[in-house]
Amino acid sequence: MDPRGLLSARLRSHRLTAPAATVADASRHMLAVQSQDLLAGRWALGVRTKGSPTLDAVDAAFARGELVRAWTQRGTLHIVPAKDLAWVLSVTAERQRQQAAGRHRALGIDDEVLAAAWRALGPAARDGGCTRAESFALLRAAGIEPSGQRGIHLLFALTIAGLICQGPIERAGAISREQRFVAADDWIAGPAQPDDPLAELFVRYIDGHGPAGVRDFAWWSGLTLGAARDAAERAADRVREVDDGLFAALRAPRRSLDDSTAFALPAFDEYYISYADRTLVCDPDRLDAVGPGKNGMVRATIIEHGRVVGVWSHADVGRGAPAELFDPDADAAAEASALARFARFVGD
Repeated sequence: MDPRGLLSARLRSHRLTAPAATVADASRHMLAVQSQDLLAGRWALGVRTKGSPTLDAVDAAFARGELVRAWTQRGTLHIVPAKDLAWVLSVTAERQRQQAAGRHRALGIDDEVLAAAWRALGPAARDGGCTRAESFALLRAAGIEPSGQRGIHLLFALTIAGLICQGPIERAGAISREQRFVAADDWIAGPAQPDDPLAELFVRYIDGHGPAGVRDFAWWSGLTLGAARDAAERAADRVREVDDGLFAALRAPRRSLDDSTAFALPAFDEYYISYADRTLVCDPDRLDAVGPGKNGMVRATIIEHGRVVGVWSHADVGRGAPAELFDPDADAAAEASALARFARFVGD
C-alpha cells in the first residue's frame, strides 16, 4: 500500500475523517485511547466526534458509567468503554503484572499488602468512590504507607486485578483532572464477554488503528510478539490483509471529511503513538520534537494531510497562543480552526 493510501485509511479508521456520532461511539470504535493526561484522553474522543462535542459531554459519559479509565496495557492509563474493561484485562493484566514485579518487590507490594489495601479502600470504592488523595489517606489510616510511588502502584495493582477503575470525574474546577476510584464490579453493568478475548483485542485494534501490522499491535497492547502473532492468526477471518503484513477492518467507517483536513490532536494521541514505526506520520527529523522524550512526554500535534506539521500546548490555547508549525507552507488558518475546535471543547 502506498504511503498516501495508508495515511488516508488510517485517518478514516481513527475516526478523524470519519467522526463518530457520540463520544461513547468514538470510544467503542477505538477501544482504548491513551490517557495518562486526563484532558488529553478526553479530547482524543472529542476530536473523533461529529460537530462540536464538549468536555461536559465526555464527563457525562463517565458519570453514566459508559467510560472508565484504567491501566489497560503497557502500565499506562487508557480510557476504555466500561463494558470492555474486564475482558481487556483478562488478556493484558498478567503481562503488566510481570513487567511491574521488580518494582513491586522494591516497594514491598505483595499479595498480603494488596489484600489489606483492598480491605482499606473497598468500602469507599463501593460507596461513591474516592479520589487518589482520599485513597492514600485511607491507606495510611490502615497502616499502609503510600509515599514514594507506593500508593499509585497499589492502585495500579488493584486495577489490573479487576477490583477498581476510575469512574466519575470531579468537577471542582473548570477543567478537572481528578477522578474517583470505584469498585469495578459495582460500577460496570453487564460487562462484555467475547468468545476469544485475544482475537477480539487484535480485531478491535485493527478496527480503530488499521491498516497496521503484528509488530504495531504488539507495541500497542504490550504483549509479546509471539502472543501478537497468535492473536493475528486467531483473528484471521475477522480482518483483511491489504498488503504484506498489513491488516485492515472488514468494513471501514464512512468518511465525511477530506484527508487534507487539519486536526489538533492531543498529547499521546493514538494516531501518532500507537505504532512501532511513526515515520509514516512524522518526518524522522521531527520525532524528537514530538516525543517520547527522556521524560516520556509526547506533545500535542497538528496534523495536515495525515502528517504532523507542528505541535501545540493544551494550556496555551486558552491564551490564544498559535501552534508551533514545522512547515512554513502549512495552512495557518486551517491550524487555527483546528485549535479553535479544542477551545470550544474546553469552553474557552
